[in-house]
Amino acid sequence: MRVHISPFAWPIVFFGVAIVLGAVLLHLPLSVTDGAISWTNALFTAVSAVCVTGLIVVDTGSFFSPFGQGVILGLIQIGGLGIMTITSLIFYLWRQRVSLTDHLAVGKSLIHDPRFKLGGFLIRITLLVLVFEALGAVLLRFLAPQGFSWPSAVFHAVSAFCNAGFALQENSLVAWQGDWAVNGVFMGLIICGGIGFSVLVELGALARRMRRDSLRSVLRATSWYTRVVLSTTAVLLLGGAVLLLVTESTQSGMGVTWPRRLLTACFQSVTCRTAGFNTVDIGAMTNVSLLIMAGMMFIGGAPGSCAGGVKVTTARTLLAFVRAQLRGGRQRQAVIGRYAVEQGTMDRALLLLVFALGIVVVAVGVLNMAEGGHLAHAESKGLFLELMFEAVSAFGTVGLSTGLTPSLSAVGKYTLMVLMFVGRLGPILFLTALKDFQKPRHYAWPEHNLLIG
Repeated sequence: MRVHISPFAWPIVFFGVAIVLGAVLLHLPLSVTDGAISWTNALFTAVSAVCVTGLIVVDTGSFFSPFGQGVILGLIQIGGLGIMTITSLIFYLWRQRVSLTDHLAVGKSLIHDPRFKLGGFLIRITLLVLVFEALGAVLLRFLAPQGFSWPSAVFHAVSAFCNAGFALQENSLVAWQGDWAVNGVFMGLIICGGIGFSVLVELGALARRMRRDSLRSVLRATSWYTRVVLSTTAVLLLGGAVLLLVTESTQSGMGVTWPRRLLTACFQSVTCRTAGFNTVDIGAMTNVSLLIMAGMMFIGGAPGSCAGGVKVTTARTLLAFVRAQLRGGRQRQAVIGRYAVEQGTMDRALLLLVFALGIVVVAVGVLNMAEGGHLAHAESKGLFLELMFEAVSAFGTVGLSTGLTPSLSAVGKYTLMVLMFVGRLGPILFLTALKDFQKPRHYAWPEHNLLIG
């Protein structure tokens, strides 16, 4: 009997296989500098790398050998581009017929419009990624030659563009807190990797068009989707920087001078939404700052990008929905710019929000029971916020940590692994795959009013 596998289940299968193979390779004695790594920590590192999260249980730069760091780099690249993208591209280059399954899976996971030329699109994606990563590596090498050797520059460039957040320094990028050039390279790579491949391809086409057309005509030619992604991203980045600058105004960890404080606030606003690098001690930040960063991590980046979270388009759609509801009868549609969001998209956005909040709440509950369930509140003050921060960071595949992750129990680590896996592939993908295994009902229940609120 032939078993039918949903097209949307293939990314789950392939990501799972990559994680298992990565864990096996990281568990080899060749992958560590001294001693051995447990299977739990090897699996955790593999999940974090493939899911481009950056949460670590051991120091990447000192614990893993060059071979182990190479394995992590490969897993990050696989997770950034996507298993299905690489597989489909290999088939295409071999001049084989790419199956409809691959076509649907790649189309749903990478771009907002599934009507596209698969081969050409995948080649543009791969070349675009390699160009960005190569350019980032060259800039890091020449801007900070003492801090980034060629292997280190390549590692950090790939990690930044793929929004992974893995660093070879124990304190991430704190040493370059006041370096505008190095910070600018990392922020540029992170933003480009977090706005989505289709947006990058369109921006490239618009940049070429500017050679012959005016700026006004180029702006008019920009698609509605790209406008929504870029405008929402800009508002979140600027708003986050301002809020962090205010909430950390009394803390010296962000720097003494205002230019350095501004740079640090901007960097953390960029990285806490997608990447996981840090130029300040996260554990020393105020509670309000951690809550702000948790909210930004939960939103994440754009669909079809290296970022996780519920995505900026979901946040913008829900904001438009709330705005329409507050206006009452004057406007019943959720309008963004020159278009209204269709009802099917609105339903998916609401479902995604409920599912994402649900899985994070359950995970926070499990973490609290596993890590401090036996402690009274007076003995565990601050633990709840730290566990919540780690859970949201894992779900958003961000990788920022207050320093709690390495000391988690096995139950806590496996909980974060599940969050990273679900967050990277997206809750909607799991729900869609689950629906494909269910038989549709050909009847409807009678409806009735219910008092709400």
